[in-house]
Amino acid sequence: MTVAVVVFPGSNCDRDVAVCLEAALGEKPIMAWHGDRLPACDAVVLPGGFSYGDYLRGGAIAAHSSIMRDVIAAAEAGTPVLGICNGFQILTECGLLPGVLMRNRGLKFICRDVALTVGNTRSPFMSQYQRDQRITIPIAHNEGNYFASADILGSLEQHDQIVLRYADDNPNGSQNNIAGICNRAGNVVGMMPHPERLAELALGGDDGKAVFDSLSRFLGRSA
Repeated sequence: MTVAVVVFPGSNCDRDVAVCLEAALGEKPIMAWHGDRLPACDAVVLPGGFSYGDYLRGGAIAAHSSIMRDVIAAAEAGTPVLGICNGFQILTECGLLPGVLMRNRGLKFICRDVALTVGNTRSPFMSQYQRDQRITIPIAHNEGNYFASADILGSLEQHDQIVLRYADDNPNGSQNNIAGICNRAGNVVGMMPHPERLAELALGGDDGKAVFDSLSRFLGRSA
């Protein structure tokens, strides 16, 4: 069960994600540099951070990194791909997920715990949650305001592609309170909250742990 964590210039959550993956899978992930080819792997994680300093738009430059051609091909072949925060932005910028992440409604960086409600649990990253389960995971972003056309929003709702919604309050103005979505096939997931930042009790809670446990269970079944 080999997982690749793609490292971009400006990534700052790649090592945190790697710790969570190792704890869940029992082996260290591959830290794959953005300028290299994607190594053979069973899943891919695009971590949070500020790839390329978020110049132009969050994730806009990273989406054109050479490794992303391989990530896109892997995703289209069914490989599980998770994008967290900046990784979610990259997934929308490269076309693997619909919509865009715009500046927060208040035009300020937000970093705090948020209450979330779980939606679709059929993806490789969400199976260890229960639908409608209420969880708490931190956010830390400047561009987390999810926006899409009415047609795209309708399609996301119709095909049960929303994996997380903001519960008590919408911190950034996202349409339909969207905090995370998946593609139609379910193997590509993007989320603005950082599960790696609340994945063990020593951090104050472990509501994010199930993201990594879900992947471990999925890969174990697939082995």
